[in-house]
Amino acid sequence: MQVTRPDLIQTIGAALSSSGAATSDFDLNPDIKLPVGRVLRPAAVLIPITLTSGRAEVLLTMRSSQLRHHPGQIAFPGGKQDTGDATLVDAALRESAEEIGLPHGIADILGELPPHETVTGFKVTPFVGWITEDFDTIAEAGEVSEVFRVPLDHLADPANYRIESRIWQGRRRHFFVVPFGPYYIWGATARMLRSLADRMAQ
Repeated sequence: MQVTRPDLIQTIGAALSSSGAATSDFDLNPDIKLPVGRVLRPAAVLIPITLTSGRAEVLLTMRSSQLRHHPGQIAFPGGKQDTGDATLVDAALRESAEEIGLPHGIADILGELPPHETVTGFKVTPFVGWITEDFDTIAEAGEVSEVFRVPLDHLADPANYRIESRIWQGRRRHFFVVPFGPYYIWGATARMLRSLADRMAQ
């Protein structure tokens, strides 16, 4: 998809301004009853979008296979809000600096998607950021095994998503996937991307 910076910002801005409900890891599993009064921990991720030679791309990470939680899975840079983070945006940018080497001041936040509840008890707010300068990505040692790019037009097309399932805690759990080449993008990451895709397709 050959686009210019103004076109991209206008398209994404319009998508983010459209209404939509919060999402969760349980969207496709209505039989799972979530406990009333549960307390979710605040977290935030950055959906970093770059534009190179007219091609818009999204930066994603592959988590280290040595991690205790979600080893080898594909994720956005981001994480839980720490006490030193004044806002959720601060949390997303701090984690992005740590995980992919994002320099300070080169991410223009275009808006946010509705929060996403994860199976691990986090309320994750996804922020879409336009990366204003090229930079050399640096994968955080011990946390991130790879930083890679996926064309935005692939992720923005709802037709590229499908629903798969696996057994989780003794029951079948369904989830979105949006594969790209050797990368199996699924779970919370795919669900948040599908939320963006649905808005961009309107």
